[in-house]
Amino acid sequence: MSAKLAWAILLASAVLEAVWATALGLSDGFSQDLPTVVFAVTATLSMIGLGIAVKRIPLGTAYAVWVGIGAALTVGWAMATGVEPASPLKLLFIAGIVGCAAGLKALPTEKREEVTKPAQR
Repeated sequence: MSAKLAWAILLASAVLEAVWATALGLSDGFSQDLPTVVFAVTATLSMIGLGIAVKRIPLGTAYAVWVGIGAALTVGWAMATGVEPASPLKLLFIAGIVGCAAGLKALPTEKREEVTKPAQR
């Protein structure tokens, strides 16, 4: 798998994280059928995507980007739909999260091949 594909899968997984987090809130403690099903499906797909992405992207970087983008999208959606109030400071901090995730993406993130050491006797 190419690094570009791994990043695309990671980004899609982060979007799905925002979807499952929103569905979780709408599920009313898993008492609403449709949001509960959306939560279960998107959470599963999001985790699978993260698992695939970490085959090529180091776990720490992948997880930070996944959580950061997912959180920013979740809060952004909540503000856009009026569930959560927006403020200039909140927008600034969300932009900071996205900026940090973009910074991690800009760094070299290829996993190193593990060096096998000779067995010691």
